[in-house]
Amino acid sequence: MATASARPANPIVEKATEILQSLIAPVVCSSAVLLVWQLLCSSADSKMPGPIKVITQTIGTITGGFAENGIWMQLLNSLTRVGMGYVGAAVLGIAIGVAIGVNKFLRDGFDPLIQILRTVPPLAWLPLSTILFLQTPKPAENAGIFLIFITAIWPIIINTCVGVQQIPKDYTNVAKVLRLSGKDFFFSILIPSTVPYIFTGLRIGVGLAWLAIVAAEMLSTGAGGIGAYIWNEYTSMLDDSISKIILAVFSVGLVGLVLDRFVGWLGSLVVAE
Repeated sequence: MATASARPANPIVEKATEILQSLIAPVVCSSAVLLVWQLLCSSADSKMPGPIKVITQTIGTITGGFAENGIWMQLLNSLTRVGMGYVGAAVLGIAIGVAIGVNKFLRDGFDPLIQILRTVPPLAWLPLSTILFLQTPKPAENAGIFLIFITAIWPIIINTCVGVQQIPKDYTNVAKVLRLSGKDFFFSILIPSTVPYIFTGLRIGVGLAWLAIVAAEMLSTGAGGIGAYIWNEYTSMLDDSISKIILAVFSVGLVGLVLDRFVGWLGSLVVAE
């Protein structure tokens, strides 16, 4: 008796099953953390609200967050600053990284300076950046953008430089044999070989940039942004302030995760090509 042939698997069903299976562990672990949090804060004397209280106290904040001073608008302001500073750091950082990667004299000359400046904490730049842009139309805004730039550029430079140095010698030998022009070598060998390193630097840079802008906004007067939102809630200390701070902190972490995954996704697309 002939057996019926197996039906081909539906790719949509397979993908949905794969996604659901990948969510099991995060959902279980997150639920466990929330349960422990709720139990620890269930006492009437607890000053820290549990997750249920946080949700009930921040429903209005979540739904009305796109108002002028709402939490989502403040997040958008912070993201705008990060985007402007980060793009500048990416463009200049990659250019500098390539330059010092291919030139030993520049690498030896600038390496000590880069190693010194990259270890400076981001907030140490805040007073200098504030003074530097004091006479500009938007001093707090420009100081924040500069802080993002100076924070994100170092890992981009270093990883790009390392990527250039890691180009296999066989590639350079083939380029010499084929007598490739500088332009062809740059676009056909150098950039494709260094892309994984470049995007590693970009992922590190975007994480540092997001950390820096939130801290800077807490200390800058009139800068706005999610950092200022957290600080204002702390200083006001209303009944729901702690819940709003927790919501803001969670939002900051979520946005940071999305930024990291987005840059990693772009890198996977470029590498795949």
